[in-house]
Amino acid sequence: MASLGNISGRKAARAFQKAGWQPLGQVGSHLVMVKPGIRVNLSIHQHKELSIGTLRALIRASGLTVEEFLALL
Repeated sequence: MASLGNISGRKAARAFQKAGWQPLGQVGSHLVMVKPGIRVNLSIHQHKELSIGTLRALIRASGLTVEEFLALL
């Protein structure tokens, strides 16, 4: 299994877009993404590197597995 380290907020947002999530807007340094039919919003911090815990929480909230997310990168 590949590693979740060294993934930027921008790169993570592009991967979530491939999974059907759409940017709703930006609040400060956080990009807010939504997906039709899902009640959860993703708030992705636009850092050069996201912490692994934060990234895992975003992946879990999106309904993807880590392997599916890594395939979208």
